[in-house]
Amino acid sequence: MKEAIFSIKNERNLTMLVDFYELTMGNGYLKNGVGDKIAYFDMFFRRVPDGGGYCIMAGVQQLIEYLSSLKFTEEDIEYLRSKRLFCEEFLDYLKNFKFTCDVWAVPEGHPVFPNEPLITVRGPVIQAQFIETMILLTINHQTLIATKANRICRAANGKPVMEFGSRRAQGYDGAIYGARAAVIGGCSSTACTIADEMFGVPAVGTMAHSWVQLFDTEYEAFKAWAEAYPNDCTLLVDTYNVLKSGIPNAIKVFDEILKPQGIRPKGVRIDSGDITYLTNKSREMLDAAGYEDVKIIVSNSLDEHIIRDVQNQGAKIDSFGVGERLITAKSEPVFGGVYKLVAVEKDNTIIPKIKISESQEKITNPGFKKVFRIYDKNSDKAIADLITLADEVIDENKPLVIFDPVYTWKRKKLKNFYIKELQVKIFDKGQPVYTSPDVMTIRDFAKKETEKLWPEVLRFENPHTYYVDLSQKLWNLKQELLMELADAEEE
Repeated sequence: MKEAIFSIKNERNLTMLVDFYELTMGNGYLKNGVGDKIAYFDMFFRRVPDGGGYCIMAGVQQLIEYLSSLKFTEEDIEYLRSKRLFCEEFLDYLKNFKFTCDVWAVPEGHPVFPNEPLITVRGPVIQAQFIETMILLTINHQTLIATKANRICRAANGKPVMEFGSRRAQGYDGAIYGARAAVIGGCSSTACTIADEMFGVPAVGTMAHSWVQLFDTEYEAFKAWAEAYPNDCTLLVDTYNVLKSGIPNAIKVFDEILKPQGIRPKGVRIDSGDITYLTNKSREMLDAAGYEDVKIIVSNSLDEHIIRDVQNQGAKIDSFGVGERLITAKSEPVFGGVYKLVAVEKDNTIIPKIKISESQEKITNPGFKKVFRIYDKNSDKAIADLITLADEVIDENKPLVIFDPVYTWKRKKLKNFYIKELQVKIFDKGQPVYTSPDVMTIRDFAKKETEKLWPEVLRFENPHTYYVDLSQKLWNLKQELLMELADAEEE
């Protein structure tokens, strides 16, 4: 077996987290004299996971951090030289690399929809192509988890949801940034301590079953915990038997240890069994003992469907701990974001580009574009999103006609509306120009913006398809390009 030339680095340089073809294309662009050609790329997705009605945008802050620290080390250059594929001119370009692109993004927390640009990049094609992998990796992952968390939190109907998934995440970045995204989606807190340290996301946690098992009796375990944490006492009551020992021993400890000190216990947690039956019976026992204020927390492989079902069954639950099915988005663990070339510049003129396909949904929207969200002035509800070319202006004082880009006879005239441009500029000529809010502020913003969607869009089963339409000018451009390509094929 050939010995590795380079040692594994303890400190990661994420600049090299690229698909190899981005490097081979970059080398090819340079050798063909088009490396500095200005190109425009859009990152978007085609379908909402889990058959949902919308997604929650997340990951922009980590994208900013990545783009702000792009650099190639001597070790990177030597590694690439060893591949014997890259010319010295290209390696020298990487050695002196300076990021100079303009980048626009939809800020985190916004509900977003298929086929609209979430990220737009303008810059030298070598650079704009090179950052494809990390744009997709960062936005795909966090948007997926934020969207799943939002579904789970809506099913909880206002009751707190704690993210408990660190140990089941797909790697430590999945745990750390998944916790961040889960809070953006609506979770109240996380079990992931480092996420609290890094992002100010509240870390929570009590005990594991091993604490209870370590002591000779369950009562002794509960007593020791209450003495150690009298002001924050939540007990895990399902190690042996919830109703025959767990709740009775918890009540005994509350009576003997906390009550004499004038301290109220915080809660009990149930991690297994029939949630509806056990929480109802536990509530009866706690109330009868004078602990009506003690919260009942449940965990154990929960998701939005289980949470909704047990709530409909009348389960007495105050908060939820959700782990593996949230942090891995188990029901649909892939967010299908893509990154496509949409335009180039020639002699300072934008030349639109289009990708066609046998599948209508895979035909791209060409050109440098903007995305507007249209709101009803009376209800403050979002009516539709409109994708326009970048030079278009929408007059809020005039009626606006929108139409389905496929079934074009479906048209609607809008009056009494206001608009918001969704994307903001986050890099100007390679320099960061946007400051992200803190995670808890993004979470509150996401909740507020989600409430501006109609209930039909929010429902879990067969949600209404939110309108994402093209302006007449953009639609015309798309049809012209399609016809040009069709005519060229016939020649």
